[in-house]
Amino acid sequence: MDLKKIFLKDACPTKMGGQAVMEGIMMKGEKKTALAVRLPDGTIRVDTQITKTYGKWMKIPLVRGVIAFADSLVYGTKTLMRSAEMLEEGDDEEYEPTRFEAWAENKFGSKGLWNIMLYTSVVLALAFSIGVFIILPTGAVNLMKHFTDSVFWLNFVEGVLRIAMFVAYVWAVSFMPDIRRVFQYHGAEHKTIHCFENGLDLAPENARQFPTLHPRCGTSFLMFVFIIAFACHFLLGWPSLALRIITRLLLLPVIAGLSYELLKWAGRSDNIVVKILSLPGLYLQKITTKEPDDSMLEVAIAGVNACMDELPVGSWQIAPGDDHLTEWIPKTEDEAEAETDPDPETETETENAQADEPREKE
Repeated sequence: MDLKKIFLKDACPTKMGGQAVMEGIMMKGEKKTALAVRLPDGTIRVDTQITKTYGKWMKIPLVRGVIAFADSLVYGTKTLMRSAEMLEEGDDEEYEPTRFEAWAENKFGSKGLWNIMLYTSVVLALAFSIGVFIILPTGAVNLMKHFTDSVFWLNFVEGVLRIAMFVAYVWAVSFMPDIRRVFQYHGAEHKTIHCFENGLDLAPENARQFPTLHPRCGTSFLMFVFIIAFACHFLLGWPSLALRIITRLLLLPVIAGLSYELLKWAGRSDNIVVKILSLPGLYLQKITTKEPDDSMLEVAIAGVNACMDELPVGSWQIAPGDDHLTEWIPKTEDEAEAETDPDPETETETENAQADEPREKE
């Protein structure tokens, strides 16, 4: 792995971050957030909204990491659902809701049903993650007590097993065709942000030259979470199974906060310590990012451009082979206000934990 191609010397870190979604990219800028999706007919649909902010809370170390983690979980799920919805809207084939869907929409309303689906998805994702990556590893290693009572080795094996299970899970799902395309869009997101931070014109031929790996990636954040958890759990000894599960859950906010601060540091520094700490996450990105094609880079570029333009929040479509708006649908004032934080003194902080400071040199 050539780290010089990832920690680029002339790059200027920005507050631009993103997330790959179904057939598209979500890009989050300092003022606006854009969701760009390639529709079945080849057009690019772009929706923009005011970037949600959390004010002075985002200035408090550790606390801001917990907020960013919770926000990325909820907003990330919401964005995935919205991208799937946009693809359905762009499909010529009419969708017939089931009897249950029709009843639920009539009972709760469209917005109420959407919120129920959103938070149900978040709860199920949390339950799956906690069950598979927290309860299962510590429960399985509990069987080792028949062979050793060493606190060190019990915690060590649990940590290694947890990381191995996570990497195996990511590797296994990467073979699914739909997930592979999401990983290609993930690579397009990183290439485009590299291109943007190096001051080049946003065009597929310029973005193509950059790597699919990026030091501020959310994948690296997750790897930091697993590594910091690995270290923290040693401090708790090896109590009963129930107490281990409880303490590991209670530690999650602390671990998320520490991981966030580490990711911020990695985003603005290129010294040797940062490079070494970033290696596990970068190697995992070799699974979660794939080489995109030019059509995917076009979608990512459309997302970045939408975050920077001066047009009001709204929606538009870009025709295949075109690079300008072909249809503009402004949002109403009520819609724009609903997506704006009421605190005028708030500051924007993206889910990828970027910073404005210049890079520290070795």
